[in-house]
Amino acid sequence: MNTPVLYSFRRCPYAMRARLALASAAIIVEMREILLRDKPEEMIRVSAKATVPVLVSDGKILDESRDIMDWALAQNDPEDWLSRYDPELVFECETGFKTALDKYKYASRFSDVNPAEQRDIAAGFLQKLDKTLTRQPFLSGADFGYTDAAIITFVRQYANVDRNWFDRQNWPYLAKWLESFLQSKRFSFIMAKFPVWQAENDPIYFPEHQ
Repeated sequence: MNTPVLYSFRRCPYAMRARLALASAAIIVEMREILLRDKPEEMIRVSAKATVPVLVSDGKILDESRDIMDWALAQNDPEDWLSRYDPELVFECETGFKTALDKYKYASRFSDVNPAEQRDIAAGFLQKLDKTLTRQPFLSGADFGYTDAAIITFVRQYANVDRNWFDRQNWPYLAKWLESFLQSKRFSFIMAKFPVWQAENDPIYFPEHQ
């Protein structure tokens, strides 16, 4: 069996959560870090969407981040992520929250959008997460799991739009949850910098070491 290939971009929250699942599952892939402004033809040929992440494995093409998460964890789930998964909460993140987040972060791309209004719409979801985290340390329960991995990279993206504003908000449990993740070895591991992929270079593998 050939080593699966992952096209990724370090700061993309979708690619980040795919890498989190691959790291949890200890599934080794050939890492192909790309530039979004200069996408390789090889990636575009296998996925017309031309967005990261894209995983290629023995003729199978997965170009949705949660499909990659599910694929990896179906093969190996040592941290029991799949049993600790709240699909409704993840769906809410991927729809209402992410829509408002995009309009907040990328307001110039939209017409007649007030970024502060979109920020506050998205904040409603974060307040819901904060309430959940008053009862348990992670969205997945006692330990970090699938639900956390599927959501936290987008919360990080939201926080980074205006970190000073974010830090002034009254969501202490959410803030602690996010900061714990940002300080974790897992986060440092999946955010390692890789050179931009060139076809002529030797392959780079992820995750070889954790």
